[in-house]
Formats: sequence, structure tokens, C-alpha cells
Amino acid sequence: MASVILFPAIDLKNGECVRLVHGDMARATVFNADPAAQARAFAAQGFDYLHVVDLDGAFAGQPVNAGAVRGILAQLTIKLQLGGGIRDLKTVRGWLESGVTRVIVGTAAVRDPDFVREAARLYPGRIAVGVDAREGMVAIDGWAKTSDISALDLARRFQDAGVAAIIYTDIARDGALAGLNLESTVALAEALEIPVIASGGLASIEDVRRLLEPACARLAGAIVGRALYDGRLDPQAALALVRSAGARGGAKRPAGLAQ
Repeated sequence: MASVILFPAIDLKNGECVRLVHGDMARATVFNADPAAQARAFAAQGFDYLHVVDLDGAFAGQPVNAGAVRGILAQLTIKLQLGGGIRDLKTVRGWLESGVTRVIVGTAAVRDPDFVREAARLYPGRIAVGVDAREGMVAIDGWAKTSDISALDLARRFQDAGVAAIIYTDIARDGALAGLNLESTVALAEALEIPVIASGGLASIEDVRRLLEPACARLAGAIVGRALYDGRLDPQAALALVRSAGARGGAKRPAGLAQ
């Protein structure tokens, strides 16, 4: 039985570990100037997987904070999934060969779905699709633009492509500590066979408890950002709750995320 995974987040801007509000680059708070040290701290707290986004890369369409990511990889003892500026097979291959466990494709999933399918074919279980939604419609280019495709329609494009996961972010809640949009995220998960990871707004231990309820059984995990940095969520308490639920044999979760 698969257990829900909590992914602590490191968002990279100008080589530093930051958090944004609603994806607005002008509203960035620097929490750690040393992303590798932050990654080590998350590993020491007991997390098994790290979520990293190259924010500058998402806007540029190519990796920008590669040095910071390599610095994290050089010292990391847990798995890492990486997004931001990954839009061709060369970049996918480079990161996977560098030690990234799984890459996340966002903008390219809208503009070049065949690339995503080919990447998933070449690297089974190691490609995730980032579905970042603003009022139900997918945002691209670092959330600077809104496309004309819905979150559900984008996710369905890859139903049979072999992608490892859909990472669904509600932009309106991202960085705002407003709580996860579980209604929309669960509805997406129930419409798909692909494991879905919730992102945007996780604020407290109560949000973690909600993730473990039977109604959220289709969710494979959630990404945690600002709540960890500002102390609203105690990592040991959150992980203990997740492990306790797994030991009791809680609701069955989608498998296939561990690589």
C-alpha cells in the first residue's frame, strides 16, 4: 500500500531559496541563500523526496539556476524532482543523468505534448507533468501567461503516455497559506489514472490530516512550501502523522511514484 508523500519545496531565484505569493516574482521572500543547506535540512528532518523549481528557468525557457541545482544534488541523500525550463529531450536527459530522480514538464506539455510523450517513453516513471491552473485554465511561461486549455484537458492528454505523476497547482493559493484546493485536486485525480500530487496553499497540520482522509485517497502526495519555512507546519509532526496513518493501513493510495 502506497503512502502519501510530502514534498518540501525549494524554489530557486537568483541562486537563492525563495517563496513567492501567487507565483509573482516581485513578491519573493528569500528564506535561505544556500539552497544546498536547505536541502540538507529537509533531508535531516526525515523527508524522502524534495521538490525543486528553477523559477528563473521557467520564465527563460531553459535552466538558469543549474549551479544551485547541482549544488543540491552533490550533497543530497534523498530523491529530487525538478521543474522549471525543461522543454526538450536534451535537458531532460542531462538532468536525469545528473542525478535528478524525476523531471517536471509544464509549459512544454501545453505547447509540445509529443515531446512529453517521447520523454515518458524513453524514461518511464521519470517524467511528471506540471498542471498549474488559474481559475481552471493552465498557466504557462512561469505563470506569466494563461493558455486556452483547461487543467483537466491538459492532464487527459497524457492519460496513456506513461507519465509518473500530475502535479496540480492552484495558483490562487500558492504561497498564500490558504489551504489546499482539495475539491478541485481530488476531482482531477478521480478523472485520471495517473497519480496526482496536490500543490499550492498547504498551511497547517490540519491540511495534512485532510490529505489522509478517505475522501482524498486518490491523491498521491502534496507539496509543502511556505508553511515549513515560517514554522506553521512542524515537519516531525507532519511526517509522524503520515507514517502513523500508513502503519494503520489507511486509504489505498496510487502507486508508482517511487523511483
